[in-house]
Amino acid sequence: MTSGELELSVQYGTNEFGAPASDFIEACVRGALIGVDGELVVRIVDETESAMLNERYRNKQGPTNVLAFPAGEMPAPHPKQLGDIAICAAIVAREAREQGKQLEAHWAHIVIHGCLHLCGFDHEAAIDAEEMEARERNLLAALGIGDPYQGEH
Repeated sequence: MTSGELELSVQYGTNEFGAPASDFIEACVRGALIGVDGELVVRIVDETESAMLNERYRNKQGPTNVLAFPAGEMPAPHPKQLGDIAICAAIVAREAREQGKQLEAHWAHIVIHGCLHLCGFDHEAAIDAEEMEARERNLLAALGIGDPYQGEH
């Protein structure tokens, strides 16, 4: 792998609820991970798979919009595994509808949000949430998408 090379695989466990095409997801990932080397899988899942992953890996009941699984360091000479992102299409569609957001814009936000989690960002503490949200706003603006948090704070 050369510097700045990102290998992405998009998998569809479901094609329901307006899940975007893989080229859209790829554009969002590449916009979030500029200059990052490694391999990444984004899997679009249904509520059953999301709930299973959420319970198994986070000990939380029910489906969630996005889960990120950082891979950690792989020994050389293996390519750097960034990790996996699982996005629940039904939850994303429901959130967009309930929050009055365009579906495509909400998908972009959720993909970017998952990518930032893989890079070590989180939103458990208020100061960390502010930093992550600012980064999300900037990355979305670069894609021509408005502030996803407008009116929430």
